[in-house]
Amino acid sequence: MLPVSIWETESFFAPRDFIVIGGGFTGLWSAYYLKKRYPQNSVLILERGLIPSGASSRNAGFACFGSFTELISDITNQGETEMLELVEMRFKGLEKIRKKFKSEQIDYENEGGYELVSPEQFPDVNALRTRIDGLNNQLKKITGKQKTFQLNDSKIKQFGFGGSHHLIENKLEGQLHAGKLLESLVQLVHSVGVSILTQVEVKKMETHANRVLLETNLPVIFSAARVLICTNAFAKTLLPDLDLRPARGQILLTEPVEGLKIKGSFHYDEGFYYFRNLGNRVLLGGARNKFLVEEETFSADISEPVQQELERFLNEIILPGTPYRISQRWSGTMAIGKEKKPIVRQVNDHIYCAVRMSGMGVALAPQIGKQVASIM
Repeated sequence: MLPVSIWETESFFAPRDFIVIGGGFTGLWSAYYLKKRYPQNSVLILERGLIPSGASSRNAGFACFGSFTELISDITNQGETEMLELVEMRFKGLEKIRKKFKSEQIDYENEGGYELVSPEQFPDVNALRTRIDGLNNQLKKITGKQKTFQLNDSKIKQFGFGGSHHLIENKLEGQLHAGKLLESLVQLVHSVGVSILTQVEVKKMETHANRVLLETNLPVIFSAARVLICTNAFAKTLLPDLDLRPARGQILLTEPVEGLKIKGSFHYDEGFYYFRNLGNRVLLGGARNKFLVEEETFSADISEPVQQELERFLNEIILPGTPYRISQRWSGTMAIGKEKKPIVRQVNDHIYCAVRMSGMGVALAPQIGKQVASIM
C-alpha cells in the first residue's frame, strides 16, 4: 500500500463513532440499524474479504426457520423455551427481509419447504402425526398458522425420491439468492450513509482514552468510540473466550437436469442435509454430521469424503436413476457452540459482539442486527 495522504487520513481512514467488523449478513443489518438509530453518527464496516468470505455468500440460499426434526431435536437439547425463541427470531427476520426487499430483487421464491423423514425415525406414522400436531400447537402463536407442518406423503412420488420416507410440508418456507441479498443489503447501507472498506483484516484491538484502536493488515490504525464484532466463527481470533467453534458446510451444484421434478427447499436428518432446486439444477449441501471432527475447521477447502457422501445421497435419494453432472463445489464457515442461541453481548465499555448464528444467519441477522444496535 502506498503512503497514506492527508485526504485519505481525514476521510476513508478517519475516526468513527461506530466500526462494525465483518460485512456479512449480521454486520450489514447491524450497521443499517445503527445508522437508522443514530443518524448523526458515523458508521464504518470493515470486511476482510473482497466480498464477505464466511458463510453469507457461501450458503444454500434457504429462507427457513427450522425443519420439523431439527426443532424436535432442539427441544431435547436446548429446551422448549429456547427453541421457540429461536424460531420467533428467525421467522421475524425472514418477514423483515420480505418487507425490505422485493422478491425479484433477491430472487425470493415461495415454493414451500419439505422434510424427508425415514421410517426408522418414526416407525409409527400415527406417532409422527401426533408429534407434528404437538409442534404445530407450540408454533401457532409465532407463525399464525394452525398447521405449520403437515404430513404430505403423496408428493414423494411427484418429486421422484428414492428410498422409503415420509414427507413433511411447510408452506411458509422459501428460497432466495444469497448473493443478491448481500448486494441489496450493501446498497441499502450505502443509501443510509454507512461506509464499507473491504480487504481490511483486523488483527488486534486495544482501548485507549475511551476509543478502540484497531490494528489491521494495512499500515493504518482505525479508531472508533464503539466497535461491534460480527465475524461469526472468526470472532474467536479477537475474542478467544467466546463459546464458538467453526463448522464447515460443503455444497455441490449440478448442471441442468432434464425433467427435474423437485421444486422447493428440502431438509433431511435434523437439517444436516439440505437441498433445493436452482432453476433446473440441484443444489445439495451438508453431511457434516457424518464427519463432525473433520468439519470443525476454518479451512475453505472441500473434502472428498463429504463430497462422496453428498453424491451418494444425490444418487440414492434425490435423483435415483437420473444422470447428472456436477458443475460446482464450495464450502462456507458457520459458527456453532454448546448452545444454538446467538451471542449478543457487550464485551466491555466499548466493544460488543453479535456472533454464533448456527447456520441460520439469513433469517437471524435482521433481528440480531436490530437487537445489538439497541444495546450499543
